[in-house]
Amino acid sequence: MDLVLDAADRHLLTPYVYPAGWPEGEPCRQLLSLFVITNLGALTLYLLFGTLSYYFIFDHRLKTHPQFLENQVRREIVYALRSLPWISVPTVALFFAEVRGYSKLYDNIEDSPYGWTGVFLSMLSFLFFTDMGIYWIHRALHHKLLYKRFHKPHHLWKIATPFASHAFHPVDGFMQSLPYHVYPFLFPLHKVTYLGLYIFVNVWTISIHDGDYRVPRLLRHVINGSAHHTDHHLYFDYNYGQYFTLWDKIGGSYKSPTAFEGKGPHDYLRKLREK
Repeated sequence: MDLVLDAADRHLLTPYVYPAGWPEGEPCRQLLSLFVITNLGALTLYLLFGTLSYYFIFDHRLKTHPQFLENQVRREIVYALRSLPWISVPTVALFFAEVRGYSKLYDNIEDSPYGWTGVFLSMLSFLFFTDMGIYWIHRALHHKLLYKRFHKPHHLWKIATPFASHAFHPVDGFMQSLPYHVYPFLFPLHKVTYLGLYIFVNVWTISIHDGDYRVPRLLRHVINGSAHHTDHHLYFDYNYGQYFTLWDKIGGSYKSPTAFEGKGPHDYLRKLREK
């Protein structure tokens, strides 16, 4: 995140926003800047990619499904916009620790002990590490002591749209993002790669709520896509994973998507039309 902060300081904050006597490295200034940057970045990613997905990928016929709520799209957006600033508070604290040099993020490829191979392997390990972390956190949030208070709001959307992707209770949203932020404190990771992965995970979160169930046949039971996550919203106790089905299979919570078996939401709508 220090790359983004440096760019913001250089091109906007130092010349146009902050007083000349307020040093760029001063902690209070960094916290304030990170709070603003984090919120603007999260809103941009959510609204930009959510809107693109909603208009160009999401099947609007799903809005006629009996479990699609009245004014649902508006409610999803409003809930997300109210939650994101609160989610950003602990997120900014972790970004601040990164900026102050407490993480294992590095600037140059030469700083990786394995060069470009190390960068590639770190991307894979990031995906598998965060997939594992999110699986167990997500599953814990379904425990009766936590579900009603923190995770139930996200399950209001049985037939979700891309705008449901970030419509979490703030505690729920931060907890499920925690593996992304913890990883660079445990393992070396290139800074630009980290930014790219941060964007990717936000786009992926939108994609598993987009109602587009198409997955290459060979990967249907490997990749946790929209079909899997739709069944999670509909049937509750299945498919907790983020990218892969690995941990659901290990944990006994894997369910073959109903959309792949002719029993999904589109099939239900087709049967209603036939009647």
